[in-house]
Amino acid sequence: QVQLVESGGGLVQAGGSLRLSCAASGRTFSLGTLGWFRQAPGKEREFLAHITWMDGITFYVDSVKGRFTISSDNAKNTVYLQMNSLKPEDTAVYYCAATRYGLAKYDYWGQGTQVTVSS
Repeated sequence: QVQLVESGGGLVQAGGSLRLSCAASGRTFSLGTLGWFRQAPGKEREFLAHITWMDGITFYVDSVKGRFTISSDNAKNTVYLQMNSLKPEDTAVYYCAATRYGLAKYDYWGQGTQVTVSS
C-alpha cells in the first residue's frame, strides 16, 4: 500500500504562485507514475500533469503547460506542483494520485488540498 498526503494549498491572488507537495509513504518502490488532478465545484475531476517515478518524465495538459511545473524528489518521496500565474479558474481541490509500476490506473489518492485564487 501507498499513502499520499498533499499540502501547500491556500488562498492566493490572481497572478500569484503556490507550490503543492505530495508526500508518499509505504511501498514507494512500487510506484509508477504520480499525477496531479483537480476538481472545481460542479465540475468533473481534471487531469493536469504527471511524472514517472523512476526517470522523471513529465507530461502536461495544454491548459497548464507553461504555468505549472511538476517535479519530484525521490529521496524525500515527494512530488511537487509549482503553480505560477494563477487564475481564478484554477480554484479547485487539488489531488495527488499514483499508479503502480507498469500499470495505468491511478490506484492511490491523497485527500486533496484546497486552492483558492481570488480576482
